[in-house]
Amino acid sequence: MVPQKVILTPQPDSDGTQKAKETQEIEVDPFNALLLEEQSHDIKFRTLSWQKATALLFGEYVCLAILALSWSWSVVGWVAGAFITFGLGLLTWYTSYVLWQYTMKHPEVKDICDIASKLFPGIPRIAYEATAIMLLLNNIFLIGFHVFTGAKIFNTLSDSALCTVTFQAISAIIGIIVSLPRTLKHVSLMSVVSAICMGIAIILSLVYAGIEDAPLYGYGGNYPTLGPVTTSIGLPSPAPGFVNGLNAVLNITFLWIGQILYPSFIAEMKEPRDFPKALAALTVLELILFTVVAAVGYNYMGQYSTAPSIGSLSEPWARKSAFAFVLVPTVVIGAIYSNVAAKFVFKRILGNSRHAHSHSIVGWGTWVAIVVFIWVIAFILGNVIPSMGDFLSIMSSAFDSFFGFIFWAVAYYHLNKGNLFSGPRQISLTVLNIFIFLLGLFMLGPGLYTSIDAIIADYAGAVRKPFSCATNSL
Repeated sequence: MVPQKVILTPQPDSDGTQKAKETQEIEVDPFNALLLEEQSHDIKFRTLSWQKATALLFGEYVCLAILALSWSWSVVGWVAGAFITFGLGLLTWYTSYVLWQYTMKHPEVKDICDIASKLFPGIPRIAYEATAIMLLLNNIFLIGFHVFTGAKIFNTLSDSALCTVTFQAISAIIGIIVSLPRTLKHVSLMSVVSAICMGIAIILSLVYAGIEDAPLYGYGGNYPTLGPVTTSIGLPSPAPGFVNGLNAVLNITFLWIGQILYPSFIAEMKEPRDFPKALAALTVLELILFTVVAAVGYNYMGQYSTAPSIGSLSEPWARKSAFAFVLVPTVVIGAIYSNVAAKFVFKRILGNSRHAHSHSIVGWGTWVAIVVFIWVIAFILGNVIPSMGDFLSIMSSAFDSFFGFIFWAVAYYHLNKGNLFSGPRQISLTVLNIFIFLLGLFMLGPGLYTSIDAIIADYAGAVRKPFSCATNSL
């Protein structure tokens, strides 16, 4: 990184007067230069320590989708389930580390779109705008998923006391309120609370699965239609088929891939060099959490596992008491993705004007309008896509293929251009990145096909129609 010269302007005295003082020109590294630029701003964004960044990231990952892991393992079996979970975990750590290396080389990038414009220098504007569309769609799909889930929770807890569309509207309104803070600093505390609540929900669901005589509901029929609870070391019999098998893998992939938000988090860290600490802590926590939840859930529910596994519990009180704690992470994680999407649109509209970092009517009015618009679109999506599994699969294939794999293989190429085959270690890394690139293309092609095929199959069967009052409770 090339040091930059920064001119420090003297600040007014406590009485508001500006006495004659000399300006200072100092030489600092690019990250400290960006931090110093914020000194005179009302709203300061570079406030995250690596510990808070870890909390934010972990809060993003500790979500309801974890409770779909036992279903994924029930489709592919013990060996393949564990291998895919660990393999994707290690790949995600590696690609995230490459992402960090790239942001350190280009400290001026603030989000995934800035990175895309540099990854594809021949078409920087097209790459930027295409990635912007994917960023917004990915985040809005995720927010829509949480609108859908919020209604599912309210329906389950209230025994479907209101129309499902009404519950989705309530979920969206709560999400708008929680999304109003303009910096991630305020969201980090909520993220910790979110992770604790989701942790309680996970523990309760696993304990209930262990103490119940048998699960109740499975996709192939209620217990004991499919016989006693069994698990498979290899692929279950009958084999799951290409569509179901790949959808199970995409569900696991969705849990691991979160790199779309990493550049935004790094851009708000006090010391971006500390990001690998947050990444290492996050990866260890995820490996433990994902493996334990998947293994315990699959062991007790076997072929009756559903997504989420709470839906397989036989006692209504068990489903309600576990699902109640999911409400907080549903809102908070939706708010995190809303914050990133809204901030991107906000900066496109206001640029570097004073309204972008001050408490002005224009600044706050623009921010609120963007947040409301995003949640309205998410509300529509939450009504159109029929199931949790469909949401996870289509997001994995359409967006995670780029943000989780393809982008970082290209970043590796740029970081090591001219040195790709310089030695055994470099050759191994180059081969690994070719594999990562091809894996992303596979997810985008066949993965997207199987996701769309699953949605078509759902609508061909007995599924709740869009904007319907029909319940979506567990």
